[in-house]
Amino acid sequence: MKYMGSKARFAKDLLPIILKDRKENQAYLEPFAGGMNMIDKVDGLRTANDQHEELMAMWQALIHENWDPPQSVSEEEYKHIKYNQDQYPKHLVSYVGFNSFGGKWFAGYRRDKEGKRDYWGEHYRNITKQVPKLEGIILSCKSYTELVIPEKSIIYCDPPYESTTKYRDGFNHEQFWEWCRQQSKAGHQVFISEYNAPDDFKCVWEKPAKTTFSWHAKNLAPKVALERLFVFEG
Repeated sequence: MKYMGSKARFAKDLLPIILKDRKENQAYLEPFAGGMNMIDKVDGLRTANDQHEELMAMWQALIHENWDPPQSVSEEEYKHIKYNQDQYPKHLVSYVGFNSFGGKWFAGYRRDKEGKRDYWGEHYRNITKQVPKLEGIILSCKSYTELVIPEKSIIYCDPPYESTTKYRDGFNHEQFWEWCRQQSKAGHQVFISEYNAPDDFKCVWEKPAKTTFSWHAKNLAPKVALERLFVFEG
């Protein structure tokens, strides 16, 4: 699924590091699962959490209720759903809302210019292709701070990045880093994707990446980012 900040293109680099020391039956958890572009490549016991209610309603409908989403949505339908969200099921609102520019929530209708690209067809095929890979997954919709985490889990965090476009809901970065410290001290293996981290976190992987998002980090060189993976070393 196309999703703002997706790690799909980095999964082949990140997952071998994150899962390197995974034990049999060890739980894998993502507090910010988003478009499921990492967790759909992980097997075994896994939990996908996200606080976005419509997004998780969509995954619930797709994975556990066999919902078949529409293969096309007109611009008029898109706009009506955008401005009248309470009149539609949450799973449909999510499906429509995230098929926008850059995978950002209702960021504008993606037009099929001169028949060169079928955006809705791509959206449909990408999502329905993911569904079989997510069978058996545990879905959760709450704040990351409210999660009940199995003992000695692997936790991969892909939170809203600091200094980038703000997500729909606010995010307290200082609180998040302190939570990561506490989970690490509790015996979990915690990995965090970000551009930068506090001094007591160590970078274990980094890779330059181009981006076309116009809302990208305002204090970095345009269209260039250095993706990093951090662990707590305190």
